[in-house]
Amino acid sequence: MDEDFAIIDSAAAAPDTPVFVLSFRQRDEVAAAAAGGGWRVVAARRGDGVDQRFLASGASVAVIDARGAMTEGLDAAKALGPTIEAHGGAMLVLVSQSDTVHMRHFHDAGATHFLSSPMSSAAMAHAIRFAQRHVERLAGWNSQASGPAEPLGWHYDSEMRSLQLTPGLANLLGLSEAPGVRGAMRRLDPADRELGWSALRRIASGTHSTAFAHDLAGVGRVVQHLQRDSDTGRVHALVEPLGVAPDASGAVRDALTGARDAPSARRWIERRLAEGASIGVVLIGLTRFDTVNRAYGRAAGDELLRGVSRRLAEVARDALGTGAIVARIAGSEFLVASEIAGEPLLDQARARLEEALGRPFVTAGEIAPLGARLVSVAGKRGDTAAGLLRRASELLIGDAPRAEDGSPPVEALVADLHRALERGEIGVLYQPQVAIASGKVVGVEALARWQHPGFGEVGAEALFAAAERAGLDAALSDHVQRRALAGAAQWPSRLAHLRLSINVTAADVARPGFVDNLLGRIDASGFPRGRLTVEITESGIMADLGEAARLLSELRTAGCRVAIDDFGTGYSSLAYLKALPLDYLKIDKRLSQDIAGSPRDRVVVRGVIDMARSLGLAVIAEGVETDAQLDLLAKEGCQYFQGYLCAGPIDVPALLTVAA
Repeated sequence: MDEDFAIIDSAAAAPDTPVFVLSFRQRDEVAAAAAGGGWRVVAARRGDGVDQRFLASGASVAVIDARGAMTEGLDAAKALGPTIEAHGGAMLVLVSQSDTVHMRHFHDAGATHFLSSPMSSAAMAHAIRFAQRHVERLAGWNSQASGPAEPLGWHYDSEMRSLQLTPGLANLLGLSEAPGVRGAMRRLDPADRELGWSALRRIASGTHSTAFAHDLAGVGRVVQHLQRDSDTGRVHALVEPLGVAPDASGAVRDALTGARDAPSARRWIERRLAEGASIGVVLIGLTRFDTVNRAYGRAAGDELLRGVSRRLAEVARDALGTGAIVARIAGSEFLVASEIAGEPLLDQARARLEEALGRPFVTAGEIAPLGARLVSVAGKRGDTAAGLLRRASELLIGDAPRAEDGSPPVEALVADLHRALERGEIGVLYQPQVAIASGKVVGVEALARWQHPGFGEVGAEALFAAAERAGLDAALSDHVQRRALAGAAQWPSRLAHLRLSINVTAADVARPGFVDNLLGRIDASGFPRGRLTVEITESGIMADLGEAARLLSELRTAGCRVAIDDFGTGYSSLAYLKALPLDYLKIDKRLSQDIAGSPRDRVVVRGVIDMARSLGLAVIAEGVETDAQLDLLAKEGCQYFQGYLCAGPIDVPALLTVAA
């Protein structure tokens, strides 16, 4: 965008006319250009549910920016085309000069207007204006009985200190159309209220546009899109409903599995709650789906999802009755919802669903090592669908490989993760590993840390949970490994004796060329292979024990050492210790801490240590926090420990002090 959009005639668009923008690479720039033309912008970066979001925005013009994202752009155009045609709208597609040959595909999908790069902000704003005139000529939008309702929104004049709500929003909130800022803010939950004040502060500091999401009584989940008029200083906001879509009577089906999709499930729950029904939900997260998807291919992953959907539907009908619904909420996340007579019935249903998912699945002719986490939540008086599902999601996140206490909700991190990787906000700290016999630090484990601009330091578990949800787990793993190796290669000479342990994930192992890529990364860093330990969790080797043994053997032959991490959780099996070429076994922190508990707990830990040592493996105890735990571990023959008894994850200057 090479022109200042302030030169555009802002009167060309009515001040409340919304425009929907979907840009996969340059959302903020395209949104700014549209806002400079006088439109109220609802902007999105992801194509999920694009037709529903377009309808809910109240816009009649959709801008799809396909530059650098032809496949995603065309998919979005195909999804949006029928809605554009049905409501007499317009679809403006932005394409790169080299991609104009593909315009016919967008035309077939329903595009009505095109603009190719290089393009100025003024040219884009004019193109949106032409698309709007096309809509006006068709004169079909406002005459559609099923068209979108009047947009919800508000205006704020800082000089007059006056807040003006649109009639629709005022009626919805039960407020006057001029309630004052504090009066309106009091209708939000305290946490959401702080989000609102933060958004206003960003606008006041000079930010042209911003947004924040929250729950709104009577609507569900919404996004408030704020824009500041650079000439008048006024703030305009458009409230985009996400929890209730205009076609609330329809049960939209997920094209892949045949289950309901997420918006349809939310609408079903919202209607039942409004009718006074008692609703219970079971939220299900598949824990090793990404591994299967990468190991066997996308077709096999799709087949597996269909199998999961069918099995859930069968069990849900049997356990909760024919009125129960099954929905696919996200890529590998499902929901079962039903009217319930009491929480015991819901708990029984969750147990039956968990048992059903624990039975083997077959895909691509192979037994797929699928796992699942399930949580159940019963509705409360005054619940909304968004509130009920948010509680379930928070419980599911808490039941995952757990984030550190005090970490922000994973969903709050997902949207910022891609930018964090680009900006280098994610770094590495090192947790010392200590030889119990000498008390000397002999190595460190590299652990990811995210210096989030809003939440502060975010730990590795919350970070990787967010990456998995965002589909960035492979990119994050590569980034952390590179940072750890590069940092250790530059350690001062006083740390030259320390070993470095880096983590690889199940997704890493499933990627083609895993060993070659990792060894190339190690050698490029300059860190010696002989001082490196590669730690892998048991989930990373479950799919194929023989293949895992081959990969780990290659790493050891190349000079690295190999450790099994978090042993003692999940599907731990002593068969791994016998079948795999290993150097270390790391006892999970819960086992390490249990050793100071009952005699039975101590017997379990003793058995693990004895078995490992009889196979020639060194044992590292994680999470050691007290002298009592360390003393008992030493008596049972454990050779190394790490944990807060020595130090938590620390930077290099602190490591120099601890390792002295």
